[in-house]
Amino acid sequence: MKFWFGRGAWASKRAHQTAAEMDLGTVKKIAVIRHAALGDMLLVRPFLIELRKAFPNADITLCVVSNYTRGLPEDLIDRVHIVAAKGSKLTLGQQLAEHKSLGPQDIIFDLAVTNRSMKTCVLNKAKLKIGFPYNPIQARLVYDVATPRTDLNFELSDMLMMLNIFGIKTAYPHRFNLPGEALQRDKPYLIYFPGASSLDKCWPAAHFSELMRDLASRYPNHEHLVLEGIQTWEKADPILGGLKDIDNVGFIVADNIDDTTKVIKGAELVVSNDTGIRHLAIAADTPTVGIFFRDPFRYWPRYEIHDIAIPDPDWPPSVAAVQSACLNVMERDR
Repeated sequence: MKFWFGRGAWASKRAHQTAAEMDLGTVKKIAVIRHAALGDMLLVRPFLIELRKAFPNADITLCVVSNYTRGLPEDLIDRVHIVAAKGSKLTLGQQLAEHKSLGPQDIIFDLAVTNRSMKTCVLNKAKLKIGFPYNPIQARLVYDVATPRTDLNFELSDMLMMLNIFGIKTAYPHRFNLPGEALQRDKPYLIYFPGASSLDKCWPAAHFSELMRDLASRYPNHEHLVLEGIQTWEKADPILGGLKDIDNVGFIVADNIDDTTKVIKGAELVVSNDTGIRHLAIAADTPTVGIFFRDPFRYWPRYEIHDIAIPDPDWPPSVAAVQSACLNVMERDR
């Protein structure tokens, strides 16, 4: 193997020598570190698909954290390595033993670059350790190879550069191959998800109501459904309370990841805050409009079925901005 870059990425002299002695077909053990919640976990699927294609004889281990195991891409890996979440009652020695239990690898790809993931890198032997830290000092202290990373690019594209440096061609649009069937309803439907990991990332309920009223009028033959979440701020009532005069609006509940995947796969559009539901829709190849309060480009795939509403400098996106993005996606083939 060789590195196919001149500038932008970085590799140590030892990494160049090591890569020259390796071959894609003879790599036997690869670890991919992705310490992330459901949404970010789903975004690793295209990386694993391309990794399997490029290294057909490798045993692939996915390294995760104990409190982030929902949405594990078990269909794409051979083994799972789990370390305890923050706040566990393990002693320091037990924690170090967990990290070391990954074992020697040919290549470690760190798709997290956190204190925890770097600990896993440092405590396990590998011929090549590859990451994408923002900090160039971390690149040289922890990794043999470092690729570029920026909040202005879709993070998955930055991950795939770790494969591109070996001359591996990766698909675009990205391939997720997410398992699951689409929900079938009597009418086509749009999904609106008002939740997020915290209240400060949630678009106001009144904004959702105004948007749904407009789109329900523009698309009267569609159902317009609020997907309820489990948190108090993810309920449908605050949104639907002012829409009782409209026949084609309502809500839907999905109690587990399989049911949620069915709902998302069947939708013609998912309008969502920056949260795991939107990432699930991206992985399901369902068109999305993302409502962002910060870092809008980091989670925006740049292909036509996805759009984003960029926030105002000190406020969330306007209803007009989200409406425009929805129409852009809905009318793209009309």
